[in-house]
Amino acid sequence: MPLGAAFCLLPCCLSRSLRVWGSPLPACVPQNVPHRAILQDGLRPGSVIRVRGTVPDNASRFHVNLLCSEGSGADTALHCNPRLDTGEMVFNTFEKGAWGQEERSPHLPFQRGQPFDLLLIAGDDSFKAVTGDHMFHRFSHRMPLGLVRVLEVGGDVQLQNVAVL
Repeated sequence: MPLGAAFCLLPCCLSRSLRVWGSPLPACVPQNVPHRAILQDGLRPGSVIRVRGTVPDNASRFHVNLLCSEGSGADTALHCNPRLDTGEMVFNTFEKGAWGQEERSPHLPFQRGQPFDLLLIAGDDSFKAVTGDHMFHRFSHRMPLGLVRVLEVGGDVQLQNVAVL
């Protein structure tokens, strides 16, 4: 795959396959939630997940999950959960049927009624959560990055684009 290629995860193709776009900024296609996409090759250090959307005026919470399998109750390598109702960000894992220790951040870079562009950057030992030019949280891997197979977005959010770059 050439540098700069992007995988755009579109519900119009039932999120079962990846469409390759030649641009590092795939076209914006409105998407409904919940949104689920299979990551055939998983993630590796350097993978970037880009979630672009708008937080509705009446939003309470939404989430971006990186799951290790498709089934219900799947282990979750990363649970990124903006909570507009409490004004905080929560990061966590779900493993063997139990939630791990929550990491809470009082910095909430999302506002009701406003668009956002969230990057989750996979590193060797952690995920970096970035909006704009600001890294607002680093979440250390609690599970091997190579186990991630599914990207899920749900809750109170209107998606314009979800991509793995």
